[in-house]
Order: sequence, then structure tokens, then C-alpha cells
Amino acid sequence: MKKFDFLWAGILLAIVAFVAVEDTRLWFEATTKAHPYIMGFVKYSILASMGELLAIRIIVGDWKKPVGFTYRAIIWGLLGMVFVVIFRIFNTGVIGAQNAHLLPSLESGFGAALLISFLTSVFMNLFFAPTFMAFHRVTDTFIDLGEGKLSKIFSVKLKDVVAKIDWNNFISFVIVKTIPIFWIPAHSITFMLPENYRLLYAAFLSIALGGILAFSKKKATQAA
Repeated sequence: MKKFDFLWAGILLAIVAFVAVEDTRLWFEATTKAHPYIMGFVKYSILASMGELLAIRIIVGDWKKPVGFTYRAIIWGLLGMVFVVIFRIFNTGVIGAQNAHLLPSLESGFGAALLISFLTSVFMNLFFAPTFMAFHRVTDTFIDLGEGKLSKIFSVKLKDVVAKIDWNNFISFVIVKTIPIFWIPAHSITFMLPENYRLLYAAFLSIALGGILAFSKKKATQAA
């Protein structure tokens, strides 16, 4: 165990405690409702960045900032703002389609809520997630090829970014495997939660998946 292991875990526990304690939880709920985009930025820029740091820690065995860490955090924050409206669009869209008898529905109770959540997760992950994941892969590659320096990032050509990305791995693993195996089941829980907590839970999921993928990559590297 390294000292930064305790620091990382301490930050995560502090975030959980912040939401668990009544006074701060009420502030969190009110602020999320009043300023959804700002809170979306904050949640994802912090938690998703922590997920990236954890993945590196697992793979290389030490805490290291990825190249262009600040820019990556900003992009995560901007994506968090996008998720605010995307979550609402797909959730209300599924409910509207059910009301129009275009999708199966149940009258009431836990089963009805679970069906709405599952269908929302399915449609969001099949139709939005691939675009989001590809966009994020492109922005990360821009940062990598630009060596984390803003002046160099803007000089990187899109064709070089596209050529650098392993699209076979992206499609065969990230899209074909993580979406049905991880994201659809995980987000079926997301949309069962109160709206103020959905984005927070989704951000925690990015940490979990980062850890899973890092362990998988490390195991594959050791086996090779």
C-alpha cells in the first residue's frame, strides 16, 4: 500500500460521506436540482478522473497522472454536462413511447419502474453510448499525440488521431462486450434511482469499469 492509495480512498469516502450526511445531502440535492449542468461537470470531472488515476495505478503499480490530466478532467466535466440532458431525453422518451403503446409497459409497482429503467438503459447504451465512447477515444488520442500540451494538441491532425486508435479493439471489446455485459445492466440500476443521484451513480460506475478494465489489461499483459 502506498500513501496515495489512502489519499485516493479517503477522497472517495469523503464524497460518499458528503452525500450520506443529512445536512450536506440536502445541500447536494438542492444544488443538483438548481444547477444541474454545473453539478454534472463537477461530478464527472472529479469522479471519472479518479477512475483514470485508479486504472493507471492498477496497470503500472504506481500513481501517475496521465498526459494532459487537466484537459482530460475538463472533457470529463463537459461530458457530465451532456449526460445531464441525455439521461432526461432517453428516460422521458421511453416513458412517452410506453404511453403511446410503442414499447411494453406495466401498470405500476417495482416491476413497472424496473422495466422503464431497463428500456432506458438499452436505448441509451445502444444509440448514444457508442458515439460518446468514440468521441472520448478521439479526444484522449488528441491529448496523447499532443503530449498534453495545448499548443501541440491543436496542431494534431484528425487523420493521425483516427489512424492511431485501435478501432478493432474499440468495436470488438468496448462496444460489443462492455455495453451488453456491464453498461446496460449497470444503468438499469441508474434509472431506478432518484433523478438527483443518477449522474452521481453513473460517475461511480466509470470508476468501477476503469478498475475492471485495468485488471483485465494487466492480466492479459502478464499472460502474454
